[in-house]
Amino acid sequence: MDSRRVIVALDFPDAAAALAMAARLDPALCRVKVGKELFVAAGPAVVESLHARGFEVFLDLKFHDIPNTVAGAVRAAARLGVWMVNVHASGGSAMMRAAREAAAGFARPPLVIAVTVLTSLADADLAEIGFPGGAAENVSRLAGLARASGLDGIVCSAEEAAMVRGALGPAFVTVTPGIRLPGDAKGDQSRVVTPQDAVRQGAHYLVIGRPVTQSADPAATLHAIARSLAGERTPS
Repeated sequence: MDSRRVIVALDFPDAAAALAMAARLDPALCRVKVGKELFVAAGPAVVESLHARGFEVFLDLKFHDIPNTVAGAVRAAARLGVWMVNVHASGGSAMMRAAREAAAGFARPPLVIAVTVLTSLADADLAEIGFPGGAAENVSRLAGLARASGLDGIVCSAEEAAMVRGALGPAFVTVTPGIRLPGDAKGDQSRVVTPQDAVRQGAHYLVIGRPVTQSADPAATLHAIARSLAGERTPS
C-alpha cells in the first residue's frame, strides 16, 4: 500500500499562499491537491511549482461536460504531469471512457477517478435535486458505473469506502475527503470520519485540508497523522 496516503488540500486563493504552505510540508509524507479556486487564480504554473518542490499533484477540477471536452481537459492535465485527475461520474459512461482513453495515451498516465456523491450532500439534499435513494445507494451505483467505464477509482466518503471495496475489489481506488481529526468541527461536510477510521474502512487516500493547513504547526500535524497511520492497514 502506498505510504503517502495523505493528500493535503491546498485550498488557497493564490499561488503565494499555497506555495508558502507547501514549503511547510514534506513531500515524502504527502501529496497535494489543487482545486478550482487555486487553479483558476494561479493556472498551470502553480502545478509546475509544486512539482519542482517534489510534490505529486491531484488536480481536483471535477470535469463534467460532453465527452470530447472532458477528453481534451484530461489530456491537458496529463501533459502537466499530474498524478491524479477527476471527473464527475454523473457525466455518464461515454464521458468517463473518453477521459480514460485520453489519459491512456501518455507514458505516465494520471490516475483518473470519478466523484460519486459530494461529501457536503446529505440524503435530504440528494432528494432535493432529484436523486432517488440515499447517499450510499447513489455512491454504489455511480462507483459501479465508473469501474465499468475503465476508471481507476472514485471519490467517496470513508463511510462508503468499505461498501465500495467489498463490491468492486481492493484494487479499485477510493479517495476520501471529509477527513477530520478527533475533536475538529465538521465545517461544511456532512459525512466525516477520522484518518484512522477512514483507513480501517478501506480508504486508499485521505484528502485532508483545514485540519492540516489551519493548524498552528502544519508540519507537526502532518507528521502526527502519518505516525497515526503507520500501523493501520487497509483491509484486503
